[in-house]
Amino acid sequence: MTMTTRVQSVSIPVADQDRALAFYTEVLGCELRTDIEVWPGARLVEVVPPGSSVGLVLLPPDSEIPVAVRLGTTSDEVIHLDGSPPMFFFADPDGNGLVYLEEKPRSATDN
Repeated sequence: MTMTTRVQSVSIPVADQDRALAFYTEVLGCELRTDIEVWPGARLVEVVPPGSSVGLVLLPPDSEIPVAVRLGTTSDEVIHLDGSPPMFFFADPDGNGLVYLEEKPRSATDN
């Protein structure tokens, strides 16, 4: 059975990643967490509100990266792709994308 440990991020479809990044950081005060090219033509931009651990992934509608809710899991039934965290992807009964990303169990010394 898959154990959900936390919500890591939620995708937001955007028409223009640069414009959305400016809005979320300059107007809403979010902090840039990630801005990388995952593979040619697939840019992953993630911001996080101050004090929150849940990120907002800003994705254009034609992105190959799925628009999804990304959840943490301790399940070992994940896919290992080079350059990506171990994960698996599926849809809920309404067609909403869900991505589970493997998390290492937290130790007593973790904050």
